Amino acid sequence: MKKHKNIMIQGTGSSVGKTLMVAGLCRIFAQDGYRTTPFKSQNMALNSFVDIEGLEMSRGTVIQAEAAYEIPRAFMNPILLKPNSDNNSQVIINGKVAYTVDAKTYFSNSKDLKKIALDSYKNNIEVNFDIAVLEGGGSPAEINLREYDLVNMGMAELVDAPVILVGNIDIGGVFASIYGTVMLLDEQDRKRIKGYIINKFRGDSDLLKPAIEILDKKFKDEGLDIKFLGVLPYADLRIEEEDSLSDEDKRVYSDNKEYINISVIKTKKMSNFTDFHAFKQYDDVRLKYVYDAKDLGNEDIIIFPGSKNTITDLEDLKERGIFEKVKELKEKGKIIVGICGGLQMLGKKIYDPKHLESNILETEGFNFFDYETTFDEIKKTEQVTKRLELTEGILKDFTNYEVKGYEIHQGISTFDSPVICKNRVFATYIHGIFDNSKFTNDFLNIVRREKNMPEQKEIFSFNEFKEKEYDKLAELLRKNLDMKKIYEILERK
Repeated sequence: MKKHKNIMIQGTGSSVGKTLMVAGLCRIFAQDGYRTTPFKSQNMALNSFVDIEGLEMSRGTVIQAEAAYEIPRAFMNPILLKPNSDNNSQVIINGKVAYTVDAKTYFSNSKDLKKIALDSYKNNIEVNFDIAVLEGGGSPAEINLREYDLVNMGMAELVDAPVILVGNIDIGGVFASIYGTVMLLDEQDRKRIKGYIINKFRGDSDLLKPAIEILDKKFKDEGLDIKFLGVLPYADLRIEEEDSLSDEDKRVYSDNKEYINISVIKTKKMSNFTDFHAFKQYDDVRLKYVYDAKDLGNEDIIIFPGSKNTITDLEDLKERGIFEKVKELKEKGKIIVGICGGLQMLGKKIYDPKHLESNILETEGFNFFDYETTFDEIKKTEQVTKRLELTEGILKDFTNYEVKGYEIHQGISTFDSPVICKNRVFATYIHGIFDNSKFTNDFLNIVRREKNMPEQKEIFSFNEFKEKEYDKLAELLRKNLDMKKIYEILERK
């Protein structure tokens, strides 16, 4: 095996494009013949995935592993934080729920957490892969947190990784943020940065040359060998992003009959909105996230997604008028779908006797189905392959369809079926159900027939769709970045 090497992508802040930068480099190194893996020591996100061992990990690391042609594994993301509220988070270590803690207590455990991250890297990454592409979190210039840091310079130091800094010019101030980030770091961390990339540029990149020259001179005057590595243009890549609704479909929502319009109910603790990424492969589908009851009514399908706090999110929907509005729209024949937490909401009642999610002991659901849900301390996390058995409702012709996905929930509901369907409402605990191309296309064809739209006979492969997008991302990076210099950084030249 080739000698193990690593490189780390850090950002001047959140949403600068670190996740996709790591994914693109993973695809390039893998295309070039190296067994490559992503690694993110610690991530905070409500979107998660369950690997082949039933272990939980972040969705961002999943897309990076897929880009590297690797099976996503929890050891690629040994620490995952899932916020329960503004004050505390559920801490998942090596794929399993460990405890719930506030920020101050969490940081006090940084020594143990660093050991967990390093052990995962040494025992799984270093011994099995030629190249590791590490992802930082937020910004390394959170200087008040440096002694506790295990995701930016703290992790780079543990595994001796050179760092490439990414800045987002689309939000403005990119040169100040790059220079300011570097200069706020202490000397050792500063020297670890070997290059910088300007991301999400719109226009003629030649206009940036004078500023790049000034920035390079300033670094040189400081005795720093930080190379300019390229400018990435803003690109329309249909690759999911986990940390914000940047994954939301930007295509114009239309209430005419040329499109299937989908409204996803946006809740405060919404999770796994990546469940809807598969809709992006269909040109006749438009999807939007709905925050207000007044924005409901013109869609064909309403979807209730997963939630980290199902009861409090349901109570909030009642206060916002969405609860009653959806009941009215059901009577008018709208198709309604519930996934995971959304499934729980569509039932008769939800109970939380141990206060696992909130101080509310029980609440009324939509009562679209007769089942009830009770929260329990045992969290179900597993990949599933199920064959549907349906005898009624809008999916009655879907009996014997095979669907794959994963379950991740603490609620126990009083039914035992992968999908439950009644009239024009169906619900499931299976995340990723719409990644099953035959199921999704045939479901959308029901709506197409009702709207006199052309049916789609060809079954698109969502996996093939994703592979093409990863290849487009890699091509974008190869065209616009100095890959020779990046390989030199990787080789420590």
